[in-house]
Amino acid sequence: MAVIDRDKGEVVATWKTDLAFGNFPMALDETNHRLFVGCRIPSRLVVLNTESSEVVTKINISADPDEIFYDGKRHRIYAICGSGKIDIIEQTNPNTYKALTKIDTADGARTGLFVPERDNLFVAVPHRGSQAAEIRCYQLK
Repeated sequence: MAVIDRDKGEVVATWKTDLAFGNFPMALDETNHRLFVGCRIPSRLVVLNTESSEVVTKINISADPDEIFYDGKRHRIYAICGSGKIDIIEQTNPNTYKALTKIDTADGARTGLFVPERDNLFVAVPHRGSQAAEIRCYQLK
């Protein structure tokens, strides 16, 4: 991964994801200096310390992660994966994470939006065969 200085418009560092590749979605916990990176090969959530660039931990997640959101209110990470799952990971503290559960969505449903003010996670389900296109709303508790 490349770290870019926005003011200079140049790469100032590169960070490794510890043998996890195909990184795509990311979310940030600014308070605890943690960057959550979804990797596709293999399917992992990689947690990086943004102060040291060190890998804090790696957690197996469902295939084809496309969206990752950090919920600071609940200290959870939501990974929306194209394999038809939402993986929920709990942040016990900045260095400790555990997989809580996986929620079934639909095959190919990998685009979403987290609205923390409403405690909602929206997931777009694509039209595939007899599966109708729809937007699903998940109420977070």
